[in-house]
Parts: sequence; structure tokens; C-alpha cells
Amino acid sequence: MTVPQPTSLNMLPHEAEIVERIQESPTIFTLRLRFTEPEVNKAYGFMPGQFNMLYLHGVGEVPISIVSDPEDEHMYDHTIRIVGRVTRGLAALKVGDRLGVRGAFGRGWPVKEAEGRDVIIATGGLGCAPVVSVINYVLRRRARYGRLVIMQGVKHAADLIWRKRYEEWAALPDTQVLLTADQGGQGWPFRVGHIPILFDEAHIDPHKSIVMMCGPEGMMRAVIADMLKRGVPEESLWLSMERNMQCGAGRCGHCQHGGNFVCQDGPVFCYPEVKELLGVKGF
Repeated sequence: MTVPQPTSLNMLPHEAEIVERIQESPTIFTLRLRFTEPEVNKAYGFMPGQFNMLYLHGVGEVPISIVSDPEDEHMYDHTIRIVGRVTRGLAALKVGDRLGVRGAFGRGWPVKEAEGRDVIIATGGLGCAPVVSVINYVLRRRARYGRLVIMQGVKHAADLIWRKRYEEWAALPDTQVLLTADQGGQGWPFRVGHIPILFDEAHIDPHKSIVMMCGPEGMMRAVIADMLKRGVPEESLWLSMERNMQCGAGRCGHCQHGGNFVCQDGPVFCYPEVKELLGVKGF
């Protein structure tokens, strides 16, 4: 697999303005951005599953998934969880503030290959941003796809953000939303347990489905094992991987996974591409 060559658009950060800021939870927020240079806005494009490098002057740079739709004109969204120095700095920004953006990077979800098929989304923990983009993409182009099944697992009931959004998705035709928590707590109306307990409710057709997943690798390995037992082909299993992506251009080597660079060859991989090293310590 060859590494795509970086372009002038994504090697140096371009200035972007915060058009809107949404506080999703105490530790998660969404920034809606727009490039300040018209020619950059015109040249910029992305696909669901790709990411940008967000740069905060004097603080650092961090890779963040793009969660908006590619056809949104001149604006794009990043949902960010506060986990370190750069994300804390981004959380302090307000509407009208500016930051640097490089991207888009990597390979996104196989939205073309999924046309005409049932799309099964399986995500765990708080890292659900990479699949929000493909959910939005499918819903805006509903006639191109079969059933949409969204399965989300969290550790604690309080970790579930966007409950209203899940309710809105569940009310749509041919769309099923299944939720579970390892620890439900008082008033939790959904299932209790790990995400595989949801699969029987999803009525998965192994020959018609394509599965897209993100979250902790242990959770994704469990999903893969269950789907293979159900007869879903390996080539129909896709996962978004997280690594220490510092350059986005396949140059620094921090995100290397065997012979792949997650920032360029991924972050979305077809399972056969990574199965030999998935879960192996050190990779």
C-alpha cells in the first residue's frame, strides 16, 4: 500500500474561524469552522472518516475527526473530547476565535462500496465521532442504502452523549438504534452489558451487510469475532483505528502499524489489512 503524497493544502496550517461552538457534555464540545481564505475554502474537501490536524498557536497540534457532511458548504464540524493540553486549549476558544487547520488526511469510510447494502455501525466508549460522519452521510442519501443499524456501547450510562440525536435517528424509516451500558444505573432505559449483546436484536443479514466500527480495540475485536461467527465476510468489516498521529503525512512514524501508517493508509482499514497485528502488543 502506497502512502499518498502530502499537498500544499495539508502540509501547512491554514487559518480557520470558529463560526459556532456547541457544548455537548461537560467534557465534549463541537467546533464549527470555516477557512478565512476563500481560495482555501474552495479547494478544501473531505470524506466521512477523514480527519484534520487542528493547530493552536503556542500550544500544539492534535488530530480530530471531521463529523459534518462533505456537502456542507464552506463549514465543517469537529467534536472534541478534553483529554490533554491541546484539547483543553481548544475548549477555551470562543466564536470568532481562530486556529490553524491542516487536512483532510487519511482514508475514510467505504461509502461507495456500501451503496445498496445494510450499514451496521458499532461503536464503543466516548470515541464515536468517527462514525457520526458516516451516519450523517447515509441519512442524507437514504435511498442509496439499505437498513441502517446504529449500535452504541458505553461504560457508564452517564457517558452517553447525544441521547436526543439517537432518539431522532431511531424515529427514521429503516433505521434501528440499539444502546447499552456496562453499568446502567437508575433510570437507564436501555440494555446493560457489552455491545455484542445487541447483535441478536439487529437481525443482521451477513450477505447484505457492511459493518463499520470504532472504539477501543478490545471492543472492535469482540465485534469482529461475533460478526465472523455470523457469516459476515472479512472484506465487509471496516474499523477506524486510533494512534499517535503527529504529522498526518506518514513521515514521523509515530502512527506506524506494521507496514501501514494510520494517518495515511487509515484511519479506516478493512479488517484483512490489519488482522495479523490487531491486538498485538507494541503495534
